[in-house]
Amino acid sequence: MARVTVFTLGGTISARGGDAARMTGTEVLAGLGVTPEGVDVELRDFRRVPSSSLSFEDLAALADEIAAAVAAGSGAVVVQGTDTLEETAFLLDLLCTTTEQPIAVTGAMRRPDLPGADGPANLAAALAVAADPGCRGLGVLVVLADEIHAARFAHKAHTTSIATFASPGAGPLGQVVEGEPRILLRPAVPARACPLRLDPAVRVALLTLTLGDRGELLDGLADRYDGLVVAAFGAGHVPGALVEPLAALAERIPVVLASRTGAGATLSRTYRGPGSEYELLHHGLIPAGPLTPVKARLLLHTLLSSGAKGPAGYDRPRISAAFAHLDGAGLA
Repeated sequence: MARVTVFTLGGTISARGGDAARMTGTEVLAGLGVTPEGVDVELRDFRRVPSSSLSFEDLAALADEIAAAVAAGSGAVVVQGTDTLEETAFLLDLLCTTTEQPIAVTGAMRRPDLPGADGPANLAAALAVAADPGCRGLGVLVVLADEIHAARFAHKAHTTSIATFASPGAGPLGQVVEGEPRILLRPAVPARACPLRLDPAVRVALLTLTLGDRGELLDGLADRYDGLVVAAFGAGHVPGALVEPLAALAERIPVVLASRTGAGATLSRTYRGPGSEYELLHHGLIPAGPLTPVKARLLLHTLLSSGAKGPAGYDRPRISAAFAHLDGAGLA
């Protein structure tokens, strides 16, 4: 028997109608009807909240419990709301050792009381993935609509579709067919290049630039935050007038340059005019590579939590190396 520990956190999959009431973890599991054959399930009714209300404290505690379960030889399934599912999955990918047993994160887009509720099917598929030795070494996985996605790529791309999760620029790693995972692709490197931790006290801001932005939100930011991720235009561009204030910020706190587009890597040298990626990187900003802004924020948060900052300033080479580790450059 394969052992899988299921951590239920709440979300649409456990909703009792449209109000705040949530089913217990036992009731969520009961929705399966029967547990997949050959899987011994241990339940942890961890939280009962919408995923929009999850905190860093919640996720730090969850990562510790998952790490203990995996170390004891159990696979793991996390069941939560889809609003922040991609962030939970990527954060767990950075915090948990995933080579011993598979870790799958799943949820639902339709409440249990609505026609075509997808929760039971998604949970069954996630259990199959977490119980399968062939899914080891893939990092944390997002499993919905019978697709298996790497946490670093997974993105909620639609507000209501049951096929909302996609992996822009990469595609799913595999599928669940007749209850069995079939892995077609494997990530070239693990998500983290070194052990990381999560300090909920660390503060990292995310600023999404828009047309006509004058940078007012940058004022005083370094006095309130430990780091900043800029969701810039296109491949990493900002209004020319923002280069100087961003450069000044980068002297005090790490400033990561990401793209607000949702797919594709930031560039480094294609454009060289005012506000270009070339100018920004030469003023101390750190490229996010292919990470979306929300995931770049989480990687920066864990790096700062793990000693990449100190009284003498921040460790820019270490932070840059961690982002470069995931950009795919030079990998055969």
